[in-house]
Amino acid sequence: MEANRLDVKAKFIRGFSDKTRLQILHSIKDKELTVSQIVEELKGNQSNISQHLACLKGCGIIVGRQEGKFIYYSLRNEQIKQLLHMMDVVFSQVEEEVAACDKNDRLDCCPSNKGGTENE
Repeated sequence: MEANRLDVKAKFIRGFSDKTRLQILHSIKDKELTVSQIVEELKGNQSNISQHLACLKGCGIIVGRQEGKFIYYSLRNEQIKQLLHMMDVVFSQVEEEVAACDKNDRLDCCPSNKGGTENE
């Protein structure tokens, strides 16, 4: 796979790599919500939620539909919903290992390797 395409794919995957963004995705998994509704449901800060929504939209994971003065956010398509479901299924199988792994908490666990792989 072309390196640039892998960079874009990694960027897409990072859209899922934040707790607040995952909470947003699960809150709009089955329904459209406005920013205010998401803020209320997550008990979050509107500015913070708006930044995460912009990230999710920029990554192509969600869409916004304007109706009057409100924008309703939803998952981009059924495949994103299926991907969230599949992540839940896989996570249920590896949850104990992930919880026990201390490498994910260290910055040196998965360093960015812009120069290629170690095996090159």
